[in-house]
Amino acid sequence: MTLKQIASRYLRLLIGLILFAFGSACAVNANIGINPWGVFNQGMTHILPITYGQASILVGIVILFIDLALGQPIGMGTLLDILVIGSVVDLIFAAGWIPVCQTLWGGLAMMLVSLLLIAVGSYYYLGSGFGSGPRDALMVALVQRLPRVPVGLIRSCLEGGALLVGWILGGQVGIGTVVSVGGIGIIMQGVFHLFSFDVGAVHHESVKESLVQLKTAWQSRKQVQA
Repeated sequence: MTLKQIASRYLRLLIGLILFAFGSACAVNANIGINPWGVFNQGMTHILPITYGQASILVGIVILFIDLALGQPIGMGTLLDILVIGSVVDLIFAAGWIPVCQTLWGGLAMMLVSLLLIAVGSYYYLGSGFGSGPRDALMVALVQRLPRVPVGLIRSCLEGGALLVGWILGGQVGIGTVVSVGGIGIIMQGVFHLFSFDVGAVHHESVKESLVQLKTAWQSRKQVQA
């Protein structure tokens, strides 16, 4: 793989993460309740002097260490997922690019836009092959270690736990939470089908694999120039 091809993959990764961040910001400003991990992030801001994006980064780092402890391979996408999404969300809020909805119908419309942005963002960043986010990596790690437990139950327990703790801490739970949980799978499946994207066929590189590939491409370029 050439340096140009690697750069193209990183660009795809960043585009996906930025779209995901805009989707996350839309979900919060829909003002009708957010997805379980969003509720958890929001709850964190009520007990710590941090922003929503900083809470997302902090939670991502904690889960990352759990992933590593469980032996789950970590990719460059996993690391950038933590840093980029939280940082861009805070930038969006600080710049005031997305208004806060004041009506139920406006909130529902913005929530649907949020889910679409997250689905398209997932298509781009997962398709780059640099690994999934830390929360998805945790789900995969638990599925591998608990083969008799259905993946749906594991995911439900993770998101249900995040939702419960976030709600106790003061995170916003509402009809948007229900729409998010029930709609994201349908919309994501529709987007993946539209782009003929088979997420299971993507090989996700570990950080080590990505660095080796980058080194090899750089050395090949130097040899050509010489």
